[in-house]
Amino acid sequence: MIQLSDKIQKLETSATLAMAAKTRELKAEGKDIIGLSLGEPDFNTPDFIKEAAIQAVNDNYNSYTPVDGYEDLKKAVQKKFERDNNLDYELNQIVVSTGAKQSLYNVASVVLNPGDEVILPCPYWVSYSDIVKLNGGVPVEVKTDIDQDFKMTPEQLKSAITSRTKMIWYSSPCNPSGSVYSKDELIALAEVLKDYPDIIVVSDEIYEHINFSEERFSIAGIPDMFDRTVTVNGVSKAFAMTGWRIGYIGAPEKIANACKKLQGQVTSGANCIAQRAVITALEAPLDKIQYMIDKFKSRRKLILDLIETIPGFECNEPKGAFYVFPDVSSFFGKTYNGKNIENATDFSMFLLEVANVATVTGEAFGNPNCIRISYAASESDIERAMERIKKSIS
Repeated sequence: MIQLSDKIQKLETSATLAMAAKTRELKAEGKDIIGLSLGEPDFNTPDFIKEAAIQAVNDNYNSYTPVDGYEDLKKAVQKKFERDNNLDYELNQIVVSTGAKQSLYNVASVVLNPGDEVILPCPYWVSYSDIVKLNGGVPVEVKTDIDQDFKMTPEQLKSAITSRTKMIWYSSPCNPSGSVYSKDELIALAEVLKDYPDIIVVSDEIYEHINFSEERFSIAGIPDMFDRTVTVNGVSKAFAMTGWRIGYIGAPEKIANACKKLQGQVTSGANCIAQRAVITALEAPLDKIQYMIDKFKSRRKLILDLIETIPGFECNEPKGAFYVFPDVSSFFGKTYNGKNIENATDFSMFLLEVANVATVTGEAFGNPNCIRISYAASESDIERAMERIKKSIS
């Protein structure tokens, strides 16, 4: 009899991927499901990036790549950090991986020992908690709510720190809430951390360019924080390159070297053609992708206007990414066709079964009162989905 490991049996299936699979299953059965669950731009990869990939094929890039990425790609990442974040990483502090998710896993694996605690401001990206657990760590959830724009305060951070705290993980812009930490807010958090110099910060900035606020700032830009911060990024979201699977980190040299060592035994270097294409993406002026960001901004206005017409939905105004994260707790305790709605998971399944709209429960992100709705969809799909939701709850 095959016995699987305890850790894999305890591992949760990604809620976003599970809902996407359920959506595909229902569509295959002929149901008209509007999918607003997956965190994936609905644009094609820009032509100038695809042309670079084609050129790489024609130039016979087909061999194993350096474990931490081609040197000229790392130089492009280095320049990107300088241009967009005012961060001065050396090449030996940069590691290219097969997606930002692998980058995050690498960091957890090389830093955490059993019992080490990782502070996760809620809501957090769905995989953070399980990545921490897989590597022996203990997630410490810091609850936030809509009234504080889903952002952790310095007081909450200080209260969450214990003698076992090893790291803090957060994303800004945040998946799922779309919240963006301002420069002043990050400086205030850094002030707390001055008293705890051994705590490492992981700043997930994968949505940095899909940012509608006037201010963009990386916590590693605070002088005292640079040598203890891992800045995680990639090309999936802003460049519509989810399937190309390229992510990267800028990190203290000790952590970067450890990630390279680990990656050499797990996946080795990332895909050669994708790496060549990413060089072109990162070196291009940002106005090359502005049309996608502008479209996300107009869709944000559309979906927020429509949500305002739905009784019982309470929503903040997200400053980045392409999600809204409404509080739907007003529906808890209600019933439909004999089924009780007790939490966000029940409500999300109600919307799938009754409204034929796929969303994701906030429980997967550490917030049981909300659901995540992606507006990386056409205006017509957004309009139809909101109309269905409004009708279903009436």
